[in-house]
Amino acid sequence: MKTNFLENYKLEGKMLPIFTYPAPVLKKIALPVTEFNDELRQTIKDMLFTMYHAPGIGLAAPQVGISQRFFVMDIWYDREEVTTAEGKTEFRLSSFQPIVIINPVFKNKTGEILYEEGCLSVPGIYEEVKRAQLVTVEYQDMFGEQHTLDADELLSVCLQHENDHLDGIVFIERLSLIKKQLLEKKYLKGQKKAKA
Repeated sequence: MKTNFLENYKLEGKMLPIFTYPAPVLKKIALPVTEFNDELRQTIKDMLFTMYHAPGIGLAAPQVGISQRFFVMDIWYDREEVTTAEGKTEFRLSSFQPIVIINPVFKNKTGEILYEEGCLSVPGIYEEVKRAQLVTVEYQDMFGEQHTLDADELLSVCLQHENDHLDGIVFIERLSLIKKQLLEKKYLKGQKKAKA
């Protein structure tokens, strides 16, 4: 399992802009990654930095405007609210166990689970989504090495949610038509208000 994690990960990088629904890049089917170079690894580092500070537990390349098939995740890290000596509220992040998934291929999906999901590209909206409970994913790491991951519960849900982004699907599109339309209306109204 250790090979899935970034060795000696340090929380450094730059914040990338997160594209929000209905940005066109979120609707595109992303292209496979073919070059495993330093530029890709720097982008991954920046995506992890952005994900941790957003905060979220997963972030796909299309969400930061890159239409390629990769995403980062960490469902295990700790985020603790602390008050500084100056009385400011800060968040202390620790226990990082990031996973980088490139060119994922789902080999197995079994069972069913209902899980409340949110998304950095649809801020403020949370809804239960039906997903496969157990999945097996074949993927490459940031050096192009092949791996297989068996996942259940939250890890399975997160893998499926992020992979949807690579196929141009945002989680609210997994809901019934009526629920999707209601949430879409509520979300877009909120976005309009925020910009006003």
